[in-house]
Amino acid sequence: MIRWYGIQEFVVITPGTNSEAVISESKCNLLLSSVSISLANSGCQIPMFVQIQQKWRRIYAGECHGPGVRTSFEMVQLRKVPSQYNHLSGLLDIFKSKIGCNLLPLPPVDIAIRFTYILQDWQQPIWPQQPPGLELHLAATWLHLTEGIVVDNDVYSDLDPLQAPHWSVRVRTSENPQCLLGDFVTEFFKLCCRKESVEDILGRGYAEEEGKEAADISSALSKLTEPVAAVPLPKLSVSSMVHSARKHIHRHRHIDESPLHIDILKSILLYLFPDAAVEKSSDSQSKMPTNSSKTSEEKLCDNLVLQLKSAPTDSLTYRLALGLCMVNYSYGGLPAVAHLWQEFVLELRYRWENNYLIYGLAGGPPDLRCCLLHQKLQMLNCCIERRRRRDEAPSGMGGSRQREHKASCGQGPSSAAATSSNQAKSWDSWSDSEDEFFECLSDQEDTESLRSERGPDSGKGKAEGRLHPYNDLTLLNSMEPLYVPVTQEPAPMTEDQLEEQSEVLAKLGTSAEGSHLRARMQSACLVSDMESFKAANPGCVLEDFVRWYSPRDYEEKYEVDEKGNKVLTGELSARMKIPGNMWAEAWEISRVTPARRQRRLFDDTKEAEKILHYLTMQKPGDLARHLLPCLLHAALLKLQQEGESNRENEPDFHLLLNETCIQITLVVMETVITRARSLKDKFAVDKGEPGEATEELKKFVSSLLEEPEVVVTGAGQGLTGRIIHRLFLNAQRAALLVPGDDDLEPERKKAGESGKTSDFPSPAGREIILRTYVPRPAPYSKALPQRLFCVLMKEEFRLAGAFSSDTSFF
Repeated sequence: MIRWYGIQEFVVITPGTNSEAVISESKCNLLLSSVSISLANSGCQIPMFVQIQQKWRRIYAGECHGPGVRTSFEMVQLRKVPSQYNHLSGLLDIFKSKIGCNLLPLPPVDIAIRFTYILQDWQQPIWPQQPPGLELHLAATWLHLTEGIVVDNDVYSDLDPLQAPHWSVRVRTSENPQCLLGDFVTEFFKLCCRKESVEDILGRGYAEEEGKEAADISSALSKLTEPVAAVPLPKLSVSSMVHSARKHIHRHRHIDESPLHIDILKSILLYLFPDAAVEKSSDSQSKMPTNSSKTSEEKLCDNLVLQLKSAPTDSLTYRLALGLCMVNYSYGGLPAVAHLWQEFVLELRYRWENNYLIYGLAGGPPDLRCCLLHQKLQMLNCCIERRRRRDEAPSGMGGSRQREHKASCGQGPSSAAATSSNQAKSWDSWSDSEDEFFECLSDQEDTESLRSERGPDSGKGKAEGRLHPYNDLTLLNSMEPLYVPVTQEPAPMTEDQLEEQSEVLAKLGTSAEGSHLRARMQSACLVSDMESFKAANPGCVLEDFVRWYSPRDYEEKYEVDEKGNKVLTGELSARMKIPGNMWAEAWEISRVTPARRQRRLFDDTKEAEKILHYLTMQKPGDLARHLLPCLLHAALLKLQQEGESNRENEPDFHLLLNETCIQITLVVMETVITRARSLKDKFAVDKGEPGEATEELKKFVSSLLEEPEVVVTGAGQGLTGRIIHRLFLNAQRAALLVPGDDDLEPERKKAGESGKTSDFPSPAGREIILRTYVPRPAPYSKALPQRLFCVLMKEEFRLAGAFSSDTSFF
């Protein structure tokens, strides 16, 4: 309405439903008469319109009353443009006949013309996917023309868009463009709803064969008491990574029938485990690339990891999410995901059995800020690292310490005879009670130390497992220095294990018995440290241990002795003296055992097999739910990366990124980036040398994304205008199969054949405004404004007129 009639404020009366449309001429006249009477009686000067005819035609007629003036708003709408009114001359005839002015000569008619040209075929085959639905609408405008200056009829027209004084451009995009990033995430999200197991997808025979080759948990537990011998490990290579994949493909199915082709599987596994391409040192296989100084973008990435509970960038879990997403979208969907996951678990088992650290995982205990799957992989890496340290320990160290212990206990030949007889025993002859106490044997001589420690004089033996003196303190019962013992590392735990432990402890209740049992369950690490402390400090007492382990629970004060000298004395705190205190009970039951011969707090073999079993039993749907935060993390980082490269051309990118983190509108973000990249490519923003021209193009592209319509500086003669002209010219030549200037022969160039093609197509829309001041309805009436707005399109012809009449002198 604003464009058709040129008014800002108005009232519209519309029918309620399509069945109530005002179609008959009598009803239309009745409504318009009612509007005219109501405006005259009320004195309202706001235009009032009534929608008539069918709604899809959008025909509005009405009136406006002012002091001595009445303006009638009339509209005509047709599906086709009549041939006699397809140009400016015919429209001027309509306008003059409607105002019916008898003055001679007629007052000049002010003309404003706007031609719109649409560019759809960009002729740029380098775009890697379906273009993001971009249409370039060029509006060539002549704002002030008068009748007689311009000629536009059915024979000739002066309206050349290249000569238009004003150009403006707007970009029209499709509502649902093809966005590959959004499609990848959407398809992966659909995978989360699948309930099939790997066995259901790949077949029972395939899963059973995998199970036979994989070590069972029960058989893994038996490895705890088996002797460990140093054996040469095979070199890690790409061939060893896919040995199982190649074997199963040839054994169970034809290579063409497998979900993933062997070459694709090999490349993905190499992407997940790049350390297999070259031989790496044992210390660097699991390390991730680090950077001492972090930029603001890297800090933003770290924040995304915490907010999404994802995994670090470029970690194994992060790469696995990308690999599974790619496989799911491009290489077979659910069966391919199950196949890749099966081979991934086999590779993990291969590394566990051969003591290879897993690449792409940070060292240390599981990071509870990351997703559960990442924690499981970190836990498996901890198991491998613990076993490597245990297997690589010097074999003679245990024997030398054993001999020192036997000499300090005064054992004679009988003890040596027992040693020789025990060495002849098989490893399988150990009783359950001995296995309960001692699991991590380094060699057969350690068993004698175990039995000697059970003797009545074990507390008087030689110290073992010392690290360094502790703050120049001495034992309370002797002048021996107090040593910090070598202790076992606490057992790392994942969040599901912590939750399970919390549930078990909570079920014990609040009774005295439950509290006591809960304390005993939580004191395993305390007992281990006490045993290590006793071994490192022979003859120590509980007070010595508390001074090192919990200094706050040992209260020191100065007292005056019999000779009047100040003496430093100390005692346990009040909570340590409570009857039934767990520390006192643990001290009584703890043995004199160095850390290297204690029951392991962290059973790496058992824990590793539990993790591998957990991973094996994961369904693809469960796996997708574990990795979905990582995939969203990767998608956001990709958006950030593209946004940084298009920072000048994307409005408020970081604000949109923050909103994306909240609303997960990845498709919206990708659409903005795709449009920016497409426009930059079409206007060759990055192809020219840096300078004022490049900055002008960048500013123009940025304005196209932010504003509904952008004015082209210099119209067709400016830098941007010449680029737009060339785009239209190339599209015209491609549409008409006309070769470019470079393809024409020199003789044909001279003949002017290259200029036969029109540079622009026929206008998709023509808008013409005719305005003048004439007296109506009589020659002696007051001169009032008259206006006619014309729209000429391929399938629409619309005239909207505002004709004013003098109500005082008519």
